Amino acid sequence: MKSVALLGLVAGLAIGMALVSYFGFAAVGNALLAIGGVGFLLIVVLHLAIIALLGLCWQLLAPPDYPARPFLWARLVRDSGGEVLPLSQLGGIVMGMRAAMLLGVTGALAIGSMIVDATLELLAQIAYAAIGLALLLWLHAGLEMALWVGLGLLGAVGLTLVFIFLQRRGFGAIEHAVARLTRRLGFAAMVETRSIHAEILSIYRRPRALTLAFLLHLAVWILSGIEAWLALRLMGASIGLASVLAIESLLYAIRSAAFAVPNAIGVQEATLVMLGAALGLPPETALALSLLKRARDIVIGVPALACWQLMETGRLWQKRPPLVAATLDVGTPQGS
Repeated sequence: MKSVALLGLVAGLAIGMALVSYFGFAAVGNALLAIGGVGFLLIVVLHLAIIALLGLCWQLLAPPDYPARPFLWARLVRDSGGEVLPLSQLGGIVMGMRAAMLLGVTGALAIGSMIVDATLELLAQIAYAAIGLALLLWLHAGLEMALWVGLGLLGAVGLTLVFIFLQRRGFGAIEHAVARLTRRLGFAAMVETRSIHAEILSIYRRPRALTLAFLLHLAVWILSGIEAWLALRLMGASIGLASVLAIESLLYAIRSAAFAVPNAIGVQEATLVMLGAALGLPPETALALSLLKRARDIVIGVPALACWQLMETGRLWQKRPPLVAATLDVGTPQGS
């Protein structure tokens, strides 16, 4: 699996560099710099608000007595890990669960609620992609592309329904896989794997929370499209909101399908160029938008991951064996 991810990363980097080189470094750079410092800061702040809303989506699935802070922080770590580090999207999800546990969320609840939250996010993404497909047909662009997208959505719906069935009826295999994963990552002691299924079933018995989380996820997907539209407007691109929503919704559907490619490098760039060509977005501007997204993620993600690492280091230091503490004191003069 690691070799596949490495090959995907190398191939993605090659594709991304080739696209920027083909359409011109200067043209792409000029389009990117057109947003300006204030515009970039506005996009960063808006994206932080989006991440906070995603954390609230997750917190809705927890019992009412759980505060929002662990879920807000864990969602920030999850997105930072998935977008900054050379990991697949699954790697970011594992980091998010770990971050939630460090702030007091039980292992079973962190994993169980994350599984349900990821499922609802996927369902909302399918609905968002369906909106994008309808917009694509309305704009009379890429009809052949729309057919393939429609088939992909049907397949995604089927896989999601199977995943929900496994969560509710046949969770044993998933639970064993989670147990193996936590052992490999070194925090199996923090996870009560036998109670994960109970947490998931408890969440599914709260339809109001599920509905609210789904609707909020869908609203956040649409807001992320508005964020991209605003970024393009700040760059000086004259493209309608409907076109941007179509591009963004289908972009993230394709990114999800390519989940094994770290950071979707190359996939994001090629998809934006392809969809932009069908909907009137110049290729250099499409590539500039992709670079803007990556710069935004780095500015947000690097400080978040640094803080998370400090928390991890502090936890390990607090749990050092007594023998280590005694060893550190060896050689200290008596009475000093």
